Amino acid sequence: MITIRNERETDYKNVEEITRKAFYNQYIPGCVEHYLVRKMRGHKDFIPELDFVLELDGKVIGNIMYTKARLVDENKKEKEILTFGPVSVDPQYQRRGYGKMLMEHSFLHAAVLGYDVIVIFGSPSNYVSSGFVGCKKYNVCLENGKYPAAMMVKELTPDALDGRKWFYYDSPVMAISEEEAQAYDDTLEKIEKKYQPSQEEFYIMSHSFVE
Repeated sequence: MITIRNERETDYKNVEEITRKAFYNQYIPGCVEHYLVRKMRGHKDFIPELDFVLELDGKVIGNIMYTKARLVDENKKEKEILTFGPVSVDPQYQRRGYGKMLMEHSFLHAAVLGYDVIVIFGSPSNYVSSGFVGCKKYNVCLENGKYPAAMMVKELTPDALDGRKWFYYDSPVMAISEEEAQAYDDTLEKIEKKYQPSQEEFYIMSHSFVE
């Protein structure tokens, strides 16, 4: 039986452990995502109503968390939007569609709360099947005017972005200290840091832009 519900305080430690296992050595030797999860919960931009866990037969195996972000058009008009991440599934349950279930569930709730746009960063192969498209298709760029290949956009309401050029700004909570993250990781059960090909793939994607 699959249940998706809001995260409870009693889930915190388990969710951090799942996040750590899901991301360790994927993008860098080690990871920072579990520390980000820990920091997000206490930040003003965190949205508890969109903090979900997925249970399989009563066991929490996945999680998704959202923060507020914003878009600013060329006339300095701001639009409050969403970003999510990390979305984590315990490695032994990955590639079974559970992450997509969490996303689709959260999209419905985000729309009910009145949000109409989500911007994320990640590997397009993980998100295009859930309706995300390259940021340039919606004319959404970074403050420097560049369109990262890893930045994707999903409209929860058709024509929410109406063709204007938008500049994306995420929450300050995303700018975590790698030193603080490492200090926290050092307090946990040791996992060997190592190189994996996925790290090179991440480096290439994160340093690529669409012209």
